[in-house]
Amino acid sequence: MAKLKVGIIGCGGIANGKHMPNLAKLKELEMTAFCDIVRERAEKAAKKYGAGRAKVYEDYKKLLADGSIDVVHVCTPNRSHAEITVAALEAGKHVMCEKPMAKTYAEAKTMLEAARRTGKKLTIGYQQRWRGDSLYLKAACDAGELGEIYYAKAIALRRRAVPTWGVFLNEYEQGGGPLIDIGTHALDLTLWCMDNYRPRMVVGTSYKKLGQQTETGNAWGDWDPARMTVEDSAFGFIVMENGATVTLESSWALNIADPKEAICLLAGDKAGADMLQGEGNLRINRVSHGRQCIETPSFDAGGVAFFDGAGGDCSELEQRAFYQAILEDTEVPTKPEQALVVTQILEAIYESAASGKPVYLNA
Repeated sequence: MAKLKVGIIGCGGIANGKHMPNLAKLKELEMTAFCDIVRERAEKAAKKYGAGRAKVYEDYKKLLADGSIDVVHVCTPNRSHAEITVAALEAGKHVMCEKPMAKTYAEAKTMLEAARRTGKKLTIGYQQRWRGDSLYLKAACDAGELGEIYYAKAIALRRRAVPTWGVFLNEYEQGGGPLIDIGTHALDLTLWCMDNYRPRMVVGTSYKKLGQQTETGNAWGDWDPARMTVEDSAFGFIVMENGATVTLESSWALNIADPKEAICLLAGDKAGADMLQGEGNLRINRVSHGRQCIETPSFDAGGVAFFDGAGGDCSELEQRAFYQAILEDTEVPTKPEQALVVTQILEAIYESAASGKPVYLNA
């Protein structure tokens, strides 16, 4: 069977750190086109990951005009996610767009509508779902072991780990800071485990308390206060239509001693679960035979093969699952309808933080 031809749009950090190294492990495809507004980046990627005489572009529209390309990965700043994704879908390509889906709910909605209109597959890069602890927790939730989940916490808290490269600090390009960057992962993971995508009301706060400081103790060196146009922390209180409560905590810089990232806590009427001891340290708490007990599954050994060819880290598993959906013409595991709600809630938190008022959704 002929290999799928893949085009990469945006050859910066996320493409080099996540997408291209894991795509290179898949025998079902080959990367044949690379695009970046900085041509040297595209050329470097083509030399390292390109198949045969891979093509290099500075204009993504020229890449999309290549009829041989089957799949496109959108790895650009958040501002251009919707524009490029819609154009790629309409050009007949399947698309994996890096998270978040878009800067705004309206933009994300155009992406979903384009996928439905064209019949092409669209997924969003939420690789934290593919961790061993995440898959185990999701299976437990789907089996009803927690019962009705009515309270949850989505946590993405860094102490002093502000990304100082690229456009992370630029509100115009990204739409925000830690909330839209890492808070989005925690919220996606939480809603996915709950299987609850009907938010009713959101209250949010955001802070720019540390962004103008110097001698920051930042993990990646001091940030430039003049470039810091995004929040350093943001928090949300979400009430779902069925009455469930979700809190979301996110920060790049916050004076806390115990940071946690891309984890969640769930409380149901049968049992609860949390990742509060860190990734890979899932605890399930319940009452058994009249006694409180805590279960701690081991993730040291292999588990269930959730799809053909299972193996590798969460980013590799995410890519394998997407390409299996393309080849077998099945639903993508991370559905755009789900990512749309994540974007809707993030936007509502920013809106509430700016106005000081609750935001009501799906009214």
